[in-house]
Amino acid sequence: MNASREALLARARALRSRTIRAVAEEHGLYAGGDAVRTKGTPGAILERALGATGGSSKVHDFPDIGVELKTIPLDERGVPIESTYVCTLSLTDAESQEWETSWVRAKLACVLWVPTLGASELPWPERRIGEPLLWSPTPEQDGILRGDFDDVVGLVGVGRIEELTAHRGRWMQVRPKAAHGRVRTTAYGADGELIETVPRGFYLRAKFTGALLRDPKATPD
Repeated sequence: MNASREALLARARALRSRTIRAVAEEHGLYAGGDAVRTKGTPGAILERALGATGGSSKVHDFPDIGVELKTIPLDERGVPIESTYVCTLSLTDAESQEWETSWVRAKLACVLWVPTLGASELPWPERRIGEPLLWSPTPEQDGILRGDFDDVVGLVGVGRIEELTAHRGRWMQVRPKAAHGRVRTTAYGADGELIETVPRGFYLRAKFTGALLRDPKATPD
């Protein structure tokens, strides 16, 4: 681990046991609102606290050191409450996408996981920050993620996007990703025609992220 990444991990560790609300107040940020409409707010608060500069552009959260920040809510048993969003899936050029140069692989190359702890029904501002983990995939993990990726882009590339469900993928699944159900994008159909469909995004399954937090080299079934 290089010195800059070690320093980032040290800053994250300094936040352990604090509530998200306390961290927000320290940085002059608002911590409130409905959990559904403010789902990304805990991540935004921790981005500010840790000095992330990537914003919403297509760069890493910490572009100078190539690190992505992912907050992950855990219940009282230490089990992830939900899957983890990684990035959108580009639909119209799926047939030319390759794992080695994909944005999803770049996003997962080095991730700072920051758990937030508490019962499922606990308001998110009251959740406490847990032990962070700076993780990069092992060769075996990378190979399994690649298999999930290839399965998805292969299906989309031959115009079978409507067969793509969240059931596909061992560790990485694809699910709709839009502000509401009326949002549409374009993809190719089985005969090469452009069709309207719901935007999709890559998500890591909770069974994978939960296993990672216990063992960074985990390969759960």
